[in-house]
Amino acid sequence: MFIKILLSYILGYIKITIEGYFAERFINICTNKKILLWNIKKINQATSSANISIKDFKKIRPISKTTKCKIEIKNKKGLPFLFERYKKRKILLILFLILIINLLIISNFIWNIEIECDGEINKQEIEDILTKSGLEIGKLKSNIDTNKVIQNIRYEREDIAWAGIKINGTNAIINLIKATEKPNIIPQDEYCNIVSDKEGIITKINVQNGTATVKVGELVKKGTPLVNGWLEGKYTGIRYVHSIADIQAKVWYSKKQRVYKSQEVKTYAGNCETKYKIKINNFEINLFKTLSKFQNYDTIVENKKLKIFSDFYLPIEIEKIQNSETEKTQKTFSAEELKEINIPIIEKEIEETIKNKEGIINKQINIDEKEKYIDIEIIYEVLEEIGIEEKIVF
Repeated sequence: MFIKILLSYILGYIKITIEGYFAERFINICTNKKILLWNIKKINQATSSANISIKDFKKIRPISKTTKCKIEIKNKKGLPFLFERYKKRKILLILFLILIINLLIISNFIWNIEIECDGEINKQEIEDILTKSGLEIGKLKSNIDTNKVIQNIRYEREDIAWAGIKINGTNAIINLIKATEKPNIIPQDEYCNIVSDKEGIITKINVQNGTATVKVGELVKKGTPLVNGWLEGKYTGIRYVHSIADIQAKVWYSKKQRVYKSQEVKTYAGNCETKYKIKINNFEINLFKTLSKFQNYDTIVENKKLKIFSDFYLPIEIEKIQNSETEKTQKTFSAEELKEINIPIIEKEIEETIKNKEGIINKQINIDEKEKYIDIEIIYEVLEEIGIEEKIVF
């Protein structure tokens, strides 16, 4: 039925009213004779409305006489009537046809690229690889070799485990999965030592294979041998092995920052100006004067690409530039204010570098106050597994 209705729209259809006490009988006879009526609505007790195709409209005259129903045309719709209505407006019709043709041409090109990744990644670097591989804005879809693009991404980026490309409409979606960083593991049948990969104080050492070179409580630096990859016996002499050990140490994460009491502070004056720019592919149209009326200001730029459907992007982009006026004043902070503002920031920066946050056993904050500034030093003590394998080379 849907196809018939769509075909009726293309060929044209008529909205009619059926007036008479036997309007329901009229509709039933049309149904029996396979005359399609749709969007049937009852207006009152003796009047109904319906849509009918031009072809079927010619068949209902005998039925209306039989049922003594009055048929009246209310509207004529569909492409034939639309063209008839605008045949005197040739310019408008030509423009409409040009628009349709342009949309068909535009649909063959890529006008938007989305990069989706399961982790953090530099999208600009990926875009550079895509451009070198032949996938860029304005590229003809039929000229894009997706397999080649995927191979180039995998070849140039070792941190990408999987890449996929999906082209919907004029939109290219690049899906990336980052590779899990693997430690440098030496095969079990090769000899190796274990050395420290960071500075710390040994709190536990349990050797399953090899000879320990350090004790609990001993301070070690990065690169210090922890377990040697050999065993020495009174009668067997030296026998080389693959070192295996569980080693824990207390390590430190710290950061020191100097903060001045007198600082230039930026505040917003409350005044704002909004400007727009239209980008059509590589062509730009500025809808404003380039210079801002504010002397000091912050700028927020928002870009929005125009699209007709969810994935049918057009080569037109609206750029919104919002300038907010700012004022700069000199402000003197107390030591307490500086600590309250900066300590949480420094703590967050340090904690982002600590993988085993559950191992944090102590936090020390040192403040050294001077006349013009304060020095803030924060030290975290963390219990961590340490030690990396180092192959023995003869």
